[in-house]
Amino acid sequence: MAWFKREKKPIENPTPVEERRVRTEGMWTKCAACRAIIWKKDLETNWECCPKCDHHFRLSARRRIELLLDEEPWTELDADLASNDPLEFTDLKPYKQRLKDAQQKLGMKDAVITAEGHLNGRPVVCCSMEFAFIGGSMGAVVGEKVARAAERCIEKRESLIVVSSSGGARMMEGAVSLMQLAKVSAALGRLDEAKLPYISILTDPTTGGVTASYAMLGDLNIAEPGALIGFAGPRVIEQTIRQKLPEGFQTAEFLLQHGFLDAVVARKELKAYVSNALDFFLN
Repeated sequence: MAWFKREKKPIENPTPVEERRVRTEGMWTKCAACRAIIWKKDLETNWECCPKCDHHFRLSARRRIELLLDEEPWTELDADLASNDPLEFTDLKPYKQRLKDAQQKLGMKDAVITAEGHLNGRPVVCCSMEFAFIGGSMGAVVGEKVARAAERCIEKRESLIVVSSSGGARMMEGAVSLMQLAKVSAALGRLDEAKLPYISILTDPTTGGVTASYAMLGDLNIAEPGALIGFAGPRVIEQTIRQKLPEGFQTAEFLLQHGFLDAVVARKELKAYVSNALDFFLN
């Protein structure tokens, strides 16, 4: 039966596996909404919005600042603030190691960037949260930077914009993290007394303690289309109230319909919308 078998001859100088891979690997992505295959370069130039169905992908903190502020150079504030692990917390890995990994990967000290610049010529301070940094969680550094941003706006008579993208308070810092809710809310109260506008932009996702504090305290609360916004997760709420929740009840559109938001604005229209809002508040 040997003549039924085909002998495999060894290939001389075989091509390495790395070279046999398709050269376009990693250059395409699939839209979670319409399932279209999108070239990543097209997605990037379209501010991470699907060119087919306009589904909004998540946007990094720096790209959000580039979206909102004018092209002239902007100044980053409090860039050196970093957490010092007050509780020496460890779960699957030490909190210090989580911080170090996120800092090396993203090139930032914590989950928010504070920038001072101009929006259509108006001086503003913009805080932009980074979800990729430990889920955009709010610890002592995030609370301190947002509070300092509000104080700087009072001092220089500027407007405040905060772009939220967060899973909530950072459990690794315990009560220190929860204290930030009151601290930031008090700073925003002083900003309101100074009659300076604060515009809150809620993106996907904005949940937990961030939603329960400064994300919902804006003079104008704006969300991006389809953004997940809520405090507790749907399973926790259902188990608490013993009721079945309506489908999509934590989407931006549902919250707008029920009076929790002032507007849902597409990403490419956001800068113009905020600019018009500032004109209204300041004139």
